[in-house]
Amino acid sequence: MSASDSDDQPIEIPDRPIPNILVTGTPGTGKTTTSELIAQVTGLQHVNVGAIVKAKQLHEGYLEEFDTHVLDEDKLIDELEDTMTEGGKIVDFHTCEIFPERWFDLVIVLRADTATLYDRMEKRGYNKRKIEENMECEIMQIVLENAHESYEPEIVVELQSNTVDDMESNVERVKQWLDAYRARHA
Repeated sequence: MSASDSDDQPIEIPDRPIPNILVTGTPGTGKTTTSELIAQVTGLQHVNVGAIVKAKQLHEGYLEEFDTHVLDEDKLIDELEDTMTEGGKIVDFHTCEIFPERWFDLVIVLRADTATLYDRMEKRGYNKRKIEENMECEIMQIVLENAHESYEPEIVVELQSNTVDDMESNVERVKQWLDAYRARHA
């Protein structure tokens, strides 16, 4: 399969025997929990990008107002390149457009109702500014739009993540997708 990047140059997307999956969405949509569950059920390796950014200091500092680190995208991509080439990864991060298209075979955008999302962020102790910013992103479907602009439409899937039942259903859907992917690449 081939696609194009922002300069309309063809990009060859590898046909890996073991796929890479991106789980993305607004903070609080359940990315990490869902990714961990998918890893447990499928045997794929969970890559928590936020934890890597902090542990390896792949940032340019800290923004107090938004209670977040300023990501150094180049350092992050360099750090993950070899890992992603292997395949078999579930990448968990709140943004998607920074990653090369060739890395992923499936992009899952988790969504949550605003009331559910607000409660989750409040329980995490997010400051008011961070909650407002993230709520606006979810309402405006920023992550979903970025995924559609950054990846081929057939690999982008939007899933609701409001309840434990939703998460379990999402994990089962990914497992079924992975089983079909493995069968096609056997």
